[in-house]
Amino acid sequence: MDSGFTSSQVVEFTGITLRQLQWWDERGMVVPRRQGHRRLYSLEDLAEIAVICELRQRGLSLQRVRKVMGFLQRELGKRLYESASANSQIHLLTDGKNIFIKDSPESIVDVLKNSRQPILAVCLSDTVQRIQAGIRVGSRESPSTDIDVANVRARTGRSEKHLAAGKARLSRASGE
Repeated sequence: MDSGFTSSQVVEFTGITLRQLQWWDERGMVVPRRQGHRRLYSLEDLAEIAVICELRQRGLSLQRVRKVMGFLQRELGKRLYESASANSQIHLLTDGKNIFIKDSPESIVDVLKNSRQPILAVCLSDTVQRIQAGIRVGSRESPSTDIDVANVRARTGRSEKHLAAGKARLSRASGE
């Protein structure tokens, strides 16, 4: 989408709430461009939001997620979306203290073998591919504020109750 994704569309693709998205903008975690009062998110922003959501679902604190996202930007040298699209598999591994970016099965095994504590592993490429697939599916459907709760829950792991509340808020805020 050339003009960007609205907050409502980001909520639909990721399953987070409008308030959470606004809060992340206010704190500088993901800063969309503005068009009047509207926030417009790029594909790169959307991929980063999806990774942040996945890390939060895996139990990382927001402070830790900030560190991880900063590390990713420094290590990759470009936006996550570009790196994950260009490389077949990028994995983020952390033991809570150290953060590793690996792109081969052998290097992942090396980290796991040498670790003395549990490792959290997230395939960043898979997260980006899920967003790309959601966008392709969404672009074939007519635009609507009526979210398919089961579809979003399957993509994000959110509870139906949580998504139904988000859907109600989205309907009220559809003017964004």
